[in-house]
Amino acid sequence: MNRNDQQFMAQKIRAQYMEKESSELDVLRRLDARVKRPADVLAYVLGSISAIIMGAGMSLVMTDIGATLGIKSAMVSGIVIGIVGMLMAIANYPIYRRILGGRRKKYSAEILELSNKIMNKEKCSATDRI
Repeated sequence: MNRNDQQFMAQKIRAQYMEKESSELDVLRRLDARVKRPADVLAYVLGSISAIIMGAGMSLVMTDIGATLGIKSAMVSGIVIGIVGMLMAIANYPIYRRILGGRRKKYSAEILELSNKIMNKEKCSATDRI
């Protein structure tokens, strides 16, 4: 390994241990993630739970698990459980939109102010080049 390669590798490793400066764009990205993350997590969790419930209902209807568990009318209980899972899955998107809309309202002023500040900097630097 020649000298330049060694210096490059040393700088690359060194950069991993240095504190990175937080730019305004990084702050904007973190704010955007703060807005979206709770709604995304809830949507994934509620969607997964509703799929499991709907699958359990389908299993009761389509297999003999109900008889094994001692359920006399597995068809009726399977249909009811499946419908509950479907209703949860259907309600998932409106719940997601409501949470996301509320968080957007909460953080919109801060995000718009920061994005305007970033965009105005870019405009100034672009006119300086001309």
